[in-house]
Amino acid sequence: MPPSVGMLLSQPGKNSKGEQNLDPRVAKLFGSDPVKYRFSAAEESFLDEIQRASFQFFWECVNPAVGQVKDRCQANGPDSRNVASIAATGFGLTALCIADKRGWQNSIKIRERVRNTLRFAMDRMEHAHGFLYHFVDMHNGSRAFNSEFSSIDTAIFLCGALVCRAYFNDPEIQDLAAKLYERVDWTWLLQGQKTMAMAWTRESGFTQARWDSYSELMLLILLGLGSPTHALPSDAWDAWSRPVFDYYGVQFIGSHAPLFVHQYPHAWFDFRAQKDRYANYFTNSVIATKVHKLWCIELAKKFPDYGENLWGISASDSAHGYTAWGGPPEMGRIDGSVVPCAAAGSLPFVPEETIRVLQNIRHTFEKRAWKKYGFVDAFNPLNTWTDPDVIGIDAGITLLMAENARTGFVWQHFMKNDAAQRGMKRAGFAVS
Repeated sequence: MPPSVGMLLSQPGKNSKGEQNLDPRVAKLFGSDPVKYRFSAAEESFLDEIQRASFQFFWECVNPAVGQVKDRCQANGPDSRNVASIAATGFGLTALCIADKRGWQNSIKIRERVRNTLRFAMDRMEHAHGFLYHFVDMHNGSRAFNSEFSSIDTAIFLCGALVCRAYFNDPEIQDLAAKLYERVDWTWLLQGQKTMAMAWTRESGFTQARWDSYSELMLLILLGLGSPTHALPSDAWDAWSRPVFDYYGVQFIGSHAPLFVHQYPHAWFDFRAQKDRYANYFTNSVIATKVHKLWCIELAKKFPDYGENLWGISASDSAHGYTAWGGPPEMGRIDGSVVPCAAAGSLPFVPEETIRVLQNIRHTFEKRAWKKYGFVDAFNPLNTWTDPDVIGIDAGITLLMAENARTGFVWQHFMKNDAAQRGMKRAGFAVS
């Protein structure tokens, strides 16, 4: 990455000579420090309402005996679908820590749920070199949808397990979480190359798609670097590209991807005061989110629902099925839909702007967009389409990032793990 980009990431709006070079349309985006923002009492109450509703998904849409969380469920309440997502289960483990801290459920029941989840994953679920299936039957853990042994979905599960390890003073939880993490052979997916294959199946072998460009891969690589048993080589952090996107003079790492790629690593790893030799990734996500907001507002020429207090597009359900849409640049068949978790997952980055979006959705579109488990996955204000479902990973990023924006709780406990600290150190992070 050119040195000038590093300068822009640390000093948004200035070029490598320190000169202001922004288009007037984006100059107003910068100035406030999200880390210093404090929610009002009313905003805290509202975020608590969102989090409690999202947590109910993870408490009810699960088989409590084995802890596997549904991939998706009707927004109005439990249904008969039985496919769980290992990533949703990882978000669910983190959600249980938040719920225990906030007293939303009986602490004894929460701990038993965590133990059941970790025991089942350790003893009953099929794995390949420690990697778990993306989708499983929520009752017996068997493979669903002919899914793959997934690197990123396993990593999200492990992040949840490691939060539990740090939070609960429980020897069995701590031991199981450590064993699940330490049995993963991260080098297996390298195949002798510098970047990791995304997944493996017995039928087709390793995927051709690799983790080779900026995305949610950061949490995967950092976990691999931190392993005490089967660690990735240190040059794995430098092996993936960091493409620079320019939007009216604002440059940031990342392009051609939904907004969630700027969110997922930050749900657990605390990048706020850290930088490697390429960037401060927290600042990078702040810039990417602000640019996404401006891009949505500019889309109002075509989709007049978008505006200052109604924006946000990330991978979600749509009227035409699940789609990985977003921008800029435009990706997917944008149709005016709004994805609430796009704003909710960005709460730590632009708290003042995102909470206004969420309040607007909650109050203006309450009958359509707010159900038992909080916000529906997506809806279109320009027509009658409203998603009937909640998706576990989207409810998860909403819950976790709201908590991080409020208290930093997930960051605080996840970063207590030696694995997290070791991974960032081996990647070359230092205080910015």
